Amino acid sequence: MVELTVIEGQRPEEPVPEQEPAASTVAKVHGKPFLDVPTDLYIPPDALEVFLETFEGPLDLLLYLIRRHNLDVLDIPMADLTRQYLEYVDAMRQSHLELAAEYLLMAAVLIEIKSRMLLPRPPTESDGETEPEDPRAELVRRLLQYEQMKLAAHKLNELPQAGRDYAMVQAAVERVFALQLPDVDPEDLRQAWLGLLARAKSTRHHRVTREQLSVREHMSRVLRTLRDRAYAEFTDLFVPERGVPELVVTLLAVLELAKEYLISVSQQAAFAPIYVRLKDGNTVD
Repeated sequence: MVELTVIEGQRPEEPVPEQEPAASTVAKVHGKPFLDVPTDLYIPPDALEVFLETFEGPLDLLLYLIRRHNLDVLDIPMADLTRQYLEYVDAMRQSHLELAAEYLLMAAVLIEIKSRMLLPRPPTESDGETEPEDPRAELVRRLLQYEQMKLAAHKLNELPQAGRDYAMVQAAVERVFALQLPDVDPEDLRQAWLGLLARAKSTRHHRVTREQLSVREHMSRVLRTLRDRAYAEFTDLFVPERGVPELVVTLLAVLELAKEYLISVSQQAAFAPIYVRLKDGNTVD
């Protein structure tokens, strides 16, 4: 932030103006009144600073000059604006030389725009070519954008702020909190259940167990099936619905019975049905 100041001071070599007899006290130092100004009083050059305007940058200064003189920001008279701007920069350089760098850069930009506007423009043809861009276009765009940001910052500054517009007050209030469980949405419950199922499927494993099947029991079942029948078809001795292990054990039982000559297995012709019957003279208890 750059501050434009007017500095007034009184040099030691300047004669002190004659003081008229004052009936009142000029000043008090440690409670002691002074009726006259001391002749050896030294006033430094920067003892009195009058702050006229403050600017936050070259764009802020340009916008101030435009609004102060009611200039059209879309049609800026560069000659007048540049002259006024340089006057302010010269005043700032007298007291704030180290802060005038960015202002000098903007002054160079203004002079460049002014010189480009003084140059003759090349003639435009009527074959659809557009006119050359206004040298002030970029400066106008930056000024409008800066003005919008400045207005937004001003509106934010007008909002109430703690410590500036109001004070924070803290009061101790005794409260009794009761634990209140939230309501459960049915869809949330469904999603939780689906998550459990997914975890169960990902961790499940296949367990192989040994099923106790007795060949002797199946041999007895086959004999009981053939007890009241003269013969039975081979496929009638099996029950596929009970699974493969049951079929295997039943086949072993039939083979074991045939080995012990308790049953006979016969077939009339090739690809004909296979029949099983009891051996002659065998009975089932």
